[in-house]
Amino acid sequence: MYQETVTCFIMRHVVSAAGTYLGALLLVMVGLGSSGCKDTASISEGPQVRLASLAISPGALSPAFSPATTNYTVNVPATTTTVTVTAAPEDSTAHVAITGGATQSLPGPGSSKDIPIVVTAQSGSQSTYIVTVNKAALAADNNLSALTVTPGALSPAFASGIQNYTVDVATTVTSVSVSATKSDPNAVLSGDVPNEGQAMIPLGGPGTSKDVLITVTAQNGIAKTYRITIKRAAPMDNNNLSALSVTAGSLSPPFAQGTVNYSVEVPASVDEIIVTATKSDPNAVMSASGSVIAASGVASGQTTALPGLGTITPVAIIVIAPDGSPKTYTINVFRLPR
Repeated sequence: MYQETVTCFIMRHVVSAAGTYLGALLLVMVGLGSSGCKDTASISEGPQVRLASLAISPGALSPAFSPATTNYTVNVPATTTTVTVTAAPEDSTAHVAITGGATQSLPGPGSSKDIPIVVTAQSGSQSTYIVTVNKAALAADNNLSALTVTPGALSPAFASGIQNYTVDVATTVTSVSVSATKSDPNAVLSGDVPNEGQAMIPLGGPGTSKDVLITVTAQNGIAKTYRITIKRAAPMDNNNLSALSVTAGSLSPPFAQGTVNYSVEVPASVDEIIVTATKSDPNAVMSASGSVIAASGVASGQTTALPGLGTITPVAIIVIAPDGSPKTYTINVFRLPR
């Protein structure tokens, strides 16, 4: 490039000289050939006044920085509010001006911003580099990735696209633990379950239902609500016996579930009688003589009576249903005199 510039300089001066130099001029023109005479600036590559470095934080330039490249893009997350641009010229005497300042405020999510960087040489020549910052749109993910209730099982089985569930629990369950996990960690949980995703939910009384609402709000503000209806089983009020028998004598009248009063007559030789009773609901509690003879989950129990000669000895069997309601069966044992 230097040789070509010198040649053009000679040619321009030869034109202004006397005609005797015409031969020399023609010789120079032949030497240039088809390339012609061009200004130095017209054949240089890239900007005239160059940067030595250019960076942006946070973010990464695309393409990677090159002094000859003047246009770049940078992609940043939707949550990024500012970026900082740093630039240095190749010529230490040149001036670098970042339009809007080194630290730039960004517009809302889903938008772009151009940041011009103007490099000015002492001669007045300028070059402009442009960094376009693309800010991502806010995420629209308002799904749960997991949902569980303890104790209990969701019906239907969990799927992120299903919003309504039921859970059946026993009458003895007074509270449940609900765990919810967001698909997008940057979404927000609200409602009956806080953003941490864990909650202990107290239930109403036996036989009631309770709705647990979990709202997931995506970064873009759109919300979705999941509903869990927890059904606490009604209490069992079955305080009946399904069987009642004695080891001596016979019940009168014969046993019937709805009959609560009986009598038994035994000979004088019988000084002990054992009464065996079976609950209709194994989860009821049965007691006699002030002691439990069949706890919840145990179907049958026994008690012993020691009747006196010529006396009536009552034997009371109390059945308490799971809901707390009692029923008393009574057997009056009469031992004959000698």
